[in-house]
Amino acid sequence: MERHEMIDRRKKLVDRLKVEKIIKSKEVEEAFLSIPREYFLPDRLKKYAYIDTPLEIGMGQTISAPHMVAIMTEALSLNKEQRVLEVGGGSGYHAAIVSRIVGNNGDVYTVERIPELAKISIENLKKAGIKNVHVFTGDGSLGLPDHAPYDRIYVTCASPLMPPPLKDQLRESGIIVIPIGNIFSSLVRGVKDKGKMETENLGECAFVPLIGKYGHKII
Repeated sequence: MERHEMIDRRKKLVDRLKVEKIIKSKEVEEAFLSIPREYFLPDRLKKYAYIDTPLEIGMGQTISAPHMVAIMTEALSLNKEQRVLEVGGGSGYHAAIVSRIVGNNGDVYTVERIPELAKISIENLKKAGIKNVHVFTGDGSLGLPDHAPYDRIYVTCASPLMPPPLKDQLRESGIIVIPIGNIFSSLVRGVKDKGKMETENLGECAFVPLIGKYGHKII
């Protein structure tokens, strides 16, 4: 598919998400327009990049539907120069979107459980010209304490609870967005206030499970 056709499809998807009031801010709109989703998909699925649906990226994992990426990104209320933790890096698309909003002086730290997928995400981010996303492999439910505290944390897989290490690594007044439940979950937004978490339910969602010490166990 020609590059100009991909750009046209991307713009049409963004316009639709704006009409549906899913994309609400100029920052999120510009980030979506600037990141080619096809860079983060296997070759055989690139033609489906701007259909608003989750897609397989291999190893039992998926890239989230654009509308869900937009909902979560808007809920984070991101600003320039922030330090952000992502749990569940996948192929790198969501981190790329967030990286555009926090800007060159901000940083996104992402943890992916599957080493092969982490390697793919590094290659995808490089292709997209992204330099402020730092990819790590490990148990995302433990966060990344070496780079804490974080202004924002978001989790792209369903957790049975809000992992205590993520609460601890979130800065005071920081925001976390996380699906809580099994595969079918509630998307929860939490704001840290005097060490406690004030939460609200943003609606139902479906994600692959978070696997780890504070996630779902591998059977």
